Amino acid sequence: MGGEDEHEIYAIRYGHHDRRAAENFIGGDPHDVLQPLDFYVWAIVGPHGTFVVDTGFDAAMAAKRQRTITQPPGEGLKALGIAPDTVKSVIVSHLHYDHTGNYDLFPGARYHLQDLEMGYATGRCMAHTHLRAPFEVEDIVAMVRKVFAGRVEFHDGSATIVPGIVVHKIGGHSQGLQCVQVKTRRGVVVLASDCSHLYAHLEQGRVFPICYSVAEVLHGYETLKRLATSVDHIVPGHDPLVLKRYPPARPGLENWVVRLDADPKGPA
Repeated sequence: MGGEDEHEIYAIRYGHHDRRAAENFIGGDPHDVLQPLDFYVWAIVGPHGTFVVDTGFDAAMAAKRQRTITQPPGEGLKALGIAPDTVKSVIVSHLHYDHTGNYDLFPGARYHLQDLEMGYATGRCMAHTHLRAPFEVEDIVAMVRKVFAGRVEFHDGSATIVPGIVVHKIGGHSQGLQCVQVKTRRGVVVLASDCSHLYAHLEQGRVFPICYSVAEVLHGYETLKRLATSVDHIVPGHDPLVLKRYPPARPGLENWVVRLDADPKGPA
């Protein structure tokens, strides 16, 4: 480990969904090919402890949403030697079902969330079928309970969680979506989460169909580039290529847990 503000980062794949490329872009895609999505949670480990980014979904939600769980998020954390019940801090990028389920997995954690996202998920926008589609009411109720239990710390825009870990409100895909900027041994890495689902979204300036504001998505790409050391330091939220571009955290964790503070292998 480096200085007091440098961290290790791990991407943990917990789920998968086969789908056509046309489903991943507003306006579709001319290539009639499979372009699956993977589902991740992330662990940041450093001198200030362990921080989990997002909490995934469970088996019941996988069945409801017709997704596949490859390994439950808790098992991926345990493979890194992280016991979920010891985690003290969880950063929630946004409140969509695939990022804020498993809400009993971290009983001792304090949650970091954008104030705007909580208002979005509990306000008038949820009266619209299209806007509420990626939310699950029980996930939102669980977060409200954490608010009343004093376990949620709200942020408004950019905020330093600890030295070397900063959240930034991006919006776009969800009104209060935030990315996580992390200082590592190889430079500043940005966990984009759903600010860019796939490398193709960021590289081609295209937009995923679930969207609160197209303009915010596109402006967000430029913000991600400013926040990261380079475009190669931006990690999209759902791209299977992440597992190919980064080395496994340790032998035996191939295609499951990869290390994002290590140098990438290059485009796959």
